[in-house]
Amino acid sequence: MAVNLYHNRRAQWAAYVLLFAALAVVPIFYNEPFLLNQLARYAALAMLAVSVSLVWGYGGILSLGQGIAFGLAAYGMAMTMQMQFQDPLTDPIPSFMLTNELETLPLLWQPFWSTPLGLIITLAVPTLFFIGFGIMMFQARVAGVFVAIMTLAMLAAWYSMAYDMQPFTAGFNGISPPMPFEFWGVPIDPYSAPAYWICIAFLAALTIAAKILLQSKFGMIVQAIRDDAERVRFLGYNVAYYQVVVFAISGFIAACAGLCWVMVVQYVSPTSLELSLSVSAVVWAAVGGRMSLFGAIIGAFLVNGIQSYVGDELQQVWMIALGAIFIAVVLFLPRGLVGFVERILENVRIGRALPNVSKSAKELA
Repeated sequence: MAVNLYHNRRAQWAAYVLLFAALAVVPIFYNEPFLLNQLARYAALAMLAVSVSLVWGYGGILSLGQGIAFGLAAYGMAMTMQMQFQDPLTDPIPSFMLTNELETLPLLWQPFWSTPLGLIITLAVPTLFFIGFGIMMFQARVAGVFVAIMTLAMLAAWYSMAYDMQPFTAGFNGISPPMPFEFWGVPIDPYSAPAYWICIAFLAALTIAAKILLQSKFGMIVQAIRDDAERVRFLGYNVAYYQVVVFAISGFIAACAGLCWVMVVQYVSPTSLELSLSVSAVVWAAVGGRMSLFGAIIGAFLVNGIQSYVGDELQQVWMIALGAIFIAVVLFLPRGLVGFVERILENVRIGRALPNVSKSAKELA
């Protein structure tokens, strides 16, 4: 029986392998520091897009709060890097705290003297917050636009906290660790190939893990909940449990994005918790194809690449241009770029030579 190559699992895995292999060999051919740093930033933002694709495209949960996990992890990573620079005896307090008349290091900052503990906190706090917040929402059967409103409100609350708690977060000025991140005594230059490869490794590992999860029974149930939650509930499944889990996993992926972002940027401010970042991530996923992890990555690289080379000229008009792109995609490419590729591949059909066809003819996992 002939099928669309787009829906063949072997072809899908081949596409992922080619994508990550192509990204991995970039430093071999273009070992230019600025380019590597720029692509590493795109990889971090692509993780954020993957988290949106997972929770929205597959889970049916339109979250405008992915920036919460991204921002909390970004601050955690910045605090870890800052404390690597401080000396416990001669210089135990960051300079911005001294200007805000703090005489001792706040208790909140104490765990970050230890780099391993700081990294654990960086990823654990956002994930645990998403678990708690998810339980609060989904046990109450909050759905649809109300989830978007609640996540948006919570994002605004975290932004206000980061902005107003200047003695602890440096407020609007943000935290700028003066030295690169150091792991096991080895500094990781944010403009080097190792930093780039770390970001690509995070992106590949998280994407592949999410893809495997979505192809499991758990993933099938999550997608069924997206299509008809009430029917799944009547079949005896705990819908809230699956929603909380996929929401928490998306938060963990967004937290990894925030960690990698600060490692290559060496700066964090309340802008990491602004609505514009979370909305932009939704646009990236929509442009590439929200029901495709692969498409979300392509969308993130494509839109951010355009912004880097066109955004400077458009400046304040860029957000309007981004909104126009989103509207155009919704109207003419409702399934994003991967949906367009699917239509093209309808003319390239295969038979029994590649028999491993996915169960669903609607998703590119």
